[in-house]
Amino acid sequence: MYVIDEKREEREIQEKYEELIAACRNNYPISGDEEEEIFRAFSVANRAHAGTRRKSGEPYIFHPLAVALIAVKEVGLGPIAAICALLHDVVEDTDISLDQIRTIFGDRVAVIVDGVTKINDVKILQQTDSKQAENYRKILLSMCNDAYVIFLKLCDRLHNMRTLDSMSDTKKLAISSETHYLYVPLAHRLGLYTIKTELEELVMKYTNPAKYNEIATLIEKKRAKGTGEKLNQCLKDPIIKMLEDNGYKYTIKTRIKSVYSCWKKMERKGVNFDQIFDLYAMRIILDVPLDKEKEECFKVYSLISTRFKPDPSRFRDWITTPKTNGYESLQTTVMTPIGQWVEIQIRTQRMDVIAEKGMAAHFLYKEAHPEENISNSPVEVWLQQIRSTLENTEKSALDLVEEFKETLYTKEIYLFTPKGDMRKLPAHSTVLDFAFSIHSDLGLHCIGAKVNGKVQPISYKLRAGEQVQVLTSPKIRPSDEWVNYANTARAREALKDFLRNQRKGYREEGEHRLETILQKLHLQNTPANLGQIKRFLKLKSETDLYFQLAMGTITEQDIAHSFGRINLDGHNNYFLGEYGSIFEKNSTAIRNDSGQQSFLLDKEYERYSTEPAPCCNPVQGDHVVGIVTNGKIMVHRTNCKVAMDEMANHENRIVRARWRPGEHVSLMSGIAFTAIDRKGLLTDITQIVSNQMNLNMRAITLEAVEGVVRGIIMLYVLDLDNLTQLINNIKSIEGIEEVRRL
Repeated sequence: MYVIDEKREEREIQEKYEELIAACRNNYPISGDEEEEIFRAFSVANRAHAGTRRKSGEPYIFHPLAVALIAVKEVGLGPIAAICALLHDVVEDTDISLDQIRTIFGDRVAVIVDGVTKINDVKILQQTDSKQAENYRKILLSMCNDAYVIFLKLCDRLHNMRTLDSMSDTKKLAISSETHYLYVPLAHRLGLYTIKTELEELVMKYTNPAKYNEIATLIEKKRAKGTGEKLNQCLKDPIIKMLEDNGYKYTIKTRIKSVYSCWKKMERKGVNFDQIFDLYAMRIILDVPLDKEKEECFKVYSLISTRFKPDPSRFRDWITTPKTNGYESLQTTVMTPIGQWVEIQIRTQRMDVIAEKGMAAHFLYKEAHPEENISNSPVEVWLQQIRSTLENTEKSALDLVEEFKETLYTKEIYLFTPKGDMRKLPAHSTVLDFAFSIHSDLGLHCIGAKVNGKVQPISYKLRAGEQVQVLTSPKIRPSDEWVNYANTARAREALKDFLRNQRKGYREEGEHRLETILQKLHLQNTPANLGQIKRFLKLKSETDLYFQLAMGTITEQDIAHSFGRINLDGHNNYFLGEYGSIFEKNSTAIRNDSGQQSFLLDKEYERYSTEPAPCCNPVQGDHVVGIVTNGKIMVHRTNCKVAMDEMANHENRIVRARWRPGEHVSLMSGIAFTAIDRKGLLTDITQIVSNQMNLNMRAITLEAVEGVVRGIIMLYVLDLDNLTQLINNIKSIEGIEEVRRL
C-alpha cells in the first residue's frame, strides 16, 4: 500500500531528475543549452502532471522520469530522448497541446511526442479493425520518420510492465498481450536484447504465472547447488589464464538463461528443465584495435576450441556477416569437464555496445557526430522499406501490422547477381522473391532463374551464397499459385496488387455466397465474423475471401470450420475428417450439476453464456480470461496465443473470468505424445488412462512412421492437477520420448 508523503515525494522527484542529468552527462557530452532544454522539459511535465497520480498512488511525474532514465541509462540515448520521454504523456493526458510543444521545443520534439501519443478518438475504422491496431500503425509510421518514437515506446512499455501490479487483472492481461504481440518482436528487431528478455519475462509472469514461478524456483535451486561456482573453476578460470598468457585485455561476463527462454526451450524441444544443457552462457569482451577485431576474435575462438570440445552445429559467425540489426559476435557452445554445455560469445568492446544497445547505438553515434552523412545506414534503409507497406491505405490496420510483424524475426541470407553484386534477402526466399527484389516488372514476368548456372523454377528456395540470373518472358502472367512461392512482403504485395485488380469483379458474387452460408449458420455478416473467417483461413483481405468464394476455392465447410463447426447443422469441434463426428459436443455453455455456469464473471457479463475455448481447452486450475465472441464469452487460458492476439487488438472484449469454487466438471483436454514404436505401447497407454486414472477417453489417434509413433489423445479431466498427473504417468511408460498438453 503506497503512503502519500508530499515532502518525501518532492525530494525523490528532484533526486530522479538529478540522476537523469548525471546519466546524460555520462553518455554524451551535452552542452549547457541541451541541459537547459532538459530542465525546461522537466519543468513543463512536472507542472502539467501536478496533482495527478498513477494507479499505484505515486505522483504521475515518476513515470516520465523513469521512462527518461530507461532511455538514457539502459538504451544509451541522448538529450533528445530525455526531453521527449519527459514530455511523452503531456499531450495525451494534460491540457498542453502539440502546437505548444512545437513552439517551446521545436519540430523534432513535437514529431516524436506526437508519434508516441495514442489516438484518442478513432471515428472511422475499417472492417475488422481495432483502435489498438490503428495506434500500432500510427506508431510504426511515426517510427519511419524518426526511430526515437519506437525507442521511447519500448522504454514506456518496459516501465509500464515493471509497474503492472497496481492494475486490474484484465488490464494486466491486455497490456501483457499487447507487449507480446508487438513490442517484444520490435525489441528483437532493433537489437535491444536486454529489454526484449525482460519484457518476455514480465509477459510470462502475468499470462502464465504458475509455470513462471515453477521454472524460476528450479533456476534458483540450480544456483543454490553452486553449479555456477563449479563452472567458474573448470571453465572461466582456464579461459582467464589463456587470455592473460596471450596478452589480451578483456572483460568476462556470465549469465543464466531466463525463465522465459527455459520455458520456450522446454516447449519447443519437449524436454524437462533438467534436460536444458545450455542453462549458462559466458561472454568474452576483448579490448583490441578496430582493425584487428575479426582476427583477434577468431584467435580467441581457436584457443577455446583447442581446450574445450565445441559443438560444431552451434557455431555462429556474426562478425563476417552481421545480423540486420548490426549484431556482431562469434558464438560457440562447448562441453565443460563437469558435463555441462555452455554457450560462449566472443566479441569486442565496440561489438558489445551494439549488442547491448542494438540500433540505438547508431542513433547515439549520429547525434554525437552530426557532421557525418550516415543517412543510408542499414537502420534507416529498413525504416524506409517498411514505410511503403504501412502506407497502403487499401488494407486494414490489423492486416498491415500483422504483415509488418512477419518481418521482425526473419533471418537473412546473402545472394549474388550475375555481375557479383550482393543482395540480402530473408532466409527461405525463392527465385520469385529475388526477381521482385530487383524490380516488380522482372517479378511479374519471371519464368525461373539460372542458379549457379543451373536452371531452377520460380519456387526454388535459394541458399546463402548462390548466384542468381533471373529469366523472364513477356508472355507470362502471374496466377494465384504464385503467391505460394513468394515469401517476402515485397513480392507478395506486388502479386496481390496484380491479382486484386483481376478479382474486383468477383466481389458481388462472393458477398452473396457468403451471406447465404452465414444465414445457414445463423450468423450475421459483421466485421467481427469477417475477421474470424479471415484469420482462420489465413486470408489477408476481404477481396481474397470473396474471390475464392466466387471461384469455389473456399467452401461452405471451410466457413463452418472457421466458427468451430463440423457441418452446417451447428455441431462443434472437427477432427480427422470423417472421424470428426466422435468429437461432436453440445455447443451450449458447460454447466455444473446445479445448472450454474462453470465460470464466474463480473456482474455486467452474467447474462452471457460461457464456453471453454477449443483452441486451448482450459481445465480447472488454469488461469483463464474471457473474450466476448459472437454474443457469448469464450474462456481461454491466459497464455493462449489466440486469446493474447485478441486482447492485444480488442481490449474492449476482455472479460475477467474465474473458475467457480468447488467446481467438479470434467472438461475436454488433449495431450500429444511421441514414442519409439513397440508392441503393446497402446495397451500400456490405455491402461494408465482408463484403468489407473479412471479417465474417459473421447478418442485416440496414432501414426507410426519408420519406428516413431506420434499420437493424440482427447479425453475429459477434472482439473490441472489431474492432467499433470496423467502426463507424468504416461512419461514413465517405456519408449515414450515426449508428452505435452495440446
